[in-house]
Amino acid sequence: MDDIEIVSLYFERKEQAIEETERKYGAYCRTISGNILTVREDAEECVNDAWHAAWTHIPPDAPVSLKIYLGRLIRNLAISRFRKNRAAKRYAGAELLLSELEDCVPSEQSPERAVEAKELTQAMTSWLLSLEQADRILFLRRYWYGFSVKQLAQERGCKPNAAAQRLYILRSSLRGYLIAKGVEL
Repeated sequence: MDDIEIVSLYFERKEQAIEETERKYGAYCRTISGNILTVREDAEECVNDAWHAAWTHIPPDAPVSLKIYLGRLIRNLAISRFRKNRAAKRYAGAELLLSELEDCVPSEQSPERAVEAKELTQAMTSWLLSLEQADRILFLRRYWYGFSVKQLAQERGCKPNAAAQRLYILRSSLRGYLIAKGVEL
């Protein structure tokens, strides 16, 4: 079943929408939440929360790409869960993942930063599109999907130190690009 048919099931308020979403995107969502949370039970709970959120937000939301919509939804839920659990110091891996980007992106949202958010998004998109495909995939798999450096090194056929070095270079490039665009870090 394609995304348009699944979204139409949500609009018709048919429970089959959840079943079809699980069938088509369950593994995808579990990978994202599992990479961020690392505790299987928490990751699974986030997936269930994502199905509930999709049910309550579609309609009025009408996603063109259900995969991207769910990916963003599950990632946001997993990061929220991570932050909630962080006080208990349960997720050292995700803490490292988020800390790696601290020097590249602005800190907490303020009213002024909220106005600049769209410009930041456009700048980051432009930067990502300027990268070679392999670097863009590496960066997104690390910082969007939460894959470990070890997993990324295996995929690229290199040592973890080489993958970590490449990610450092990409972060430095992003930082320089954003500064050149006038983004205050």
